[in-house]
Amino acid sequence: MNHEIVEKNIGLMVILVVVAISFGTLVQIPPLFFDKATTTPIKGLKLYTALQLEGRDIYIREGCHVCHSQMIRPFRAETERYGHYSVAGESVYEHPFLWGSKRTGPDLARVGGRYSDDWHRAHMYNPRDVVPESNMPAFPWLFEDTIDNPITDKKMAALRMVGVPYTDEEIAAANAQVKGRTEIDALLAYLQNLGIVLKSKR
Repeated sequence: MNHEIVEKNIGLMVILVVVAISFGTLVQIPPLFFDKATTTPIKGLKLYTALQLEGRDIYIREGCHVCHSQMIRPFRAETERYGHYSVAGESVYEHPFLWGSKRTGPDLARVGGRYSDDWHRAHMYNPRDVVPESNMPAFPWLFEDTIDNPITDKKMAALRMVGVPYTDEEIAAANAQVKGRTEIDALLAYLQNLGIVLKSKR
């Protein structure tokens, strides 16, 4: 009988739904902020270099994360294909996170070192040259465009404000390290770094 009162009173139902969702959120999310497994970097994890950081931004700008997830789930079918499942300690310095489960293309969480730089260059220039059935678009402009007005130092300073421990020296040297480099150089530096810490422990 009581459920009829709730079902017939939309205002009361909305309030109860909000209360239920709030309790669920409090139970699920805040404990993660105090769990060392989610807030402590895994052993061997290094900060992105200036070039890798620029590569990550290019990866996001070009929408690579829309088709390629960076989250290997702890299922046998995934770990046999991609490697060790993803753990939160790998991503403590990631802003924004690129986890997800959308896969038009393969997961890239462990792609670092899997292919040579030459393979990646050929694949980015024209994917069908190396994977004939690929539906990935080509990115030839990455080979021509250079990083001419870098603000990498500002990016690093902003990341330091949210907990990424870049030093003053790393920030000061950042722009010089990336200026004039091609965008494909930066993207490859980022891709070749993905997942190499846990991969090396297998």
